[in-house]
Amino acid sequence: MAVGRRFGATRRTTTALLAGTIGVLAPLSVALPVWAQTAPADGYYATPPPVDDSKLIPDERKPDKTYKQSKGCVQRAVLGQNIVLKNRPWGQEYLQIAKAQDIVKAATGSAGGGIRVAVIDTGVTPHPWLKDRLVSGGEYVSTPKNAAPGLEDCDGHGTEVAGIIAGKPDDPEVGFVGVAPDSTIVSYRQLSENYEPDTTPPSSSSPPASSSGTPSSSTNPPAGSESSLPPSGGGGGSEGDETSPGQTNSGRQLEKAGTAGTLKTLAEIIHGIAQRREASVINMSVDNCRTATGSITEGEQQVQAAVHFAASQNIVVIAAAGNATDTCPQNDQPDSRKPKTIVTPPWFADDVLSVGAIDSTGSVAPFSVHGPWVGVAAPGTQIISLDPAEGSAGLANLTFESGDKASEIQGTSFAAPYVAGLAALVRAKYPNLDAKQVVNRIKETAQHPAAPGGRDTFVGAGVIDPVAALTQSLPSEVGVVASDPGPQMAQLPPADDRSSTPMIVALAGTGGGLVALLITLFVMRTIRRNRPETTGSAR
Repeated sequence: MAVGRRFGATRRTTTALLAGTIGVLAPLSVALPVWAQTAPADGYYATPPPVDDSKLIPDERKPDKTYKQSKGCVQRAVLGQNIVLKNRPWGQEYLQIAKAQDIVKAATGSAGGGIRVAVIDTGVTPHPWLKDRLVSGGEYVSTPKNAAPGLEDCDGHGTEVAGIIAGKPDDPEVGFVGVAPDSTIVSYRQLSENYEPDTTPPSSSSPPASSSGTPSSSTNPPAGSESSLPPSGGGGGSEGDETSPGQTNSGRQLEKAGTAGTLKTLAEIIHGIAQRREASVINMSVDNCRTATGSITEGEQQVQAAVHFAASQNIVVIAAAGNATDTCPQNDQPDSRKPKTIVTPPWFADDVLSVGAIDSTGSVAPFSVHGPWVGVAAPGTQIISLDPAEGSAGLANLTFESGDKASEIQGTSFAAPYVAGLAALVRAKYPNLDAKQVVNRIKETAQHPAAPGGRDTFVGAGVIDPVAALTQSLPSEVGVVASDPGPQMAQLPPADDRSSTPMIVALAGTGGGLVALLITLFVMRTIRRNRPETTGSAR
């Protein structure tokens, strides 16, 4: 009976030791990185699948559907005030645009002269400060009534985007100026929230609403309310020439219900620009936002193939990173490798330089969509640009939300053209650089965030630095691999000349080994003490 008790004690002791050891080691066995535990098997989240060149579609140079105008175009509101915006917008000062332009002018004689920038947007209204540097690219919404293809902007969005790139005021009192004011804008009207698919039979379809008809609540202030609204700004225009721009702060979404614009026509335009060599820089302040599902749609594949082709044809492709809205949730999940929201074209970061937005404090704008595909960042709040109303000769600094709520113009839509303008300046000063080198120059000279590798999912490689992009000598351009950028460390004396980390690791390892040895000796001693005495042979 005593022998049985001793064996039982031995088993209990051994079991307790094994349980304790397992308890200590178990956490180590599952200490895998978060991304390794949650990354999808198919990989179509942060990283899209390989390019399918069979999805490259021809440019038919026309709308893919029949659209009808459903809202009035942007108009001037008679407000009885006139504001001349004398100061430079904060974004111009922050980026030292004037200094960057002087650098290029000294080298080439102009600020972007000879560089053509394609603006794929809601169209661009002719404006005196674009002069003859605005040309027709194509029409993919509806035939304009009194303008060339692509040169009617019913929404007011594309005109303001074009102004940030190439606006050139002739009024010395105006501080605003485009980033590359001597460059040429090639305009393509590809989408509009003032048009909708025409689903009525041809025999009963009504003519589209006139651009001078009753304004919609989403594009103009309601009738009779103009005098109660603040002005949207002006400059160079006569009293009462202020405008209520037609875009909203949510940006321009492709394939949004009840609007014009699809991924298919976007892919066609990009392909056509590259085939016909119509521009060396493309700006797309338009996006398609959807829930990440681990798959890719046919329209996305078409855009992916198109931007890949354009990049291969030496074109710099730039896109807005997207604005977070109720229908486009922010990527605020802990694992950046598995975003919950996919934004196209920024998703295709191998061929597209996508642009996030910062505010006047230098912080990331709260609406700027995060993602591992974000390339760089630029100013995207308190925007001033060309007044998009037909016949205007001034500026706009406000937009109207819900028809009667005046607010600032903001969004990644207006951060992207800062980078497109910079790309035009770089191409002008360094004509021998190919598109990939231009993008690398913009990224490598950006103000890198204090993050591993000098980049994060908020501003990518950092806020652009035009002066650095136009002056720095880059190792990568002379065949030398540049070191990974890192955060700037404070120049403080070290607390200790030697690091204690190796010693701590060594002592911890030694201590762990001694503990394991002691446990082993204790177990062996316990087993020996509890082993039953040898008895004589059985008879």
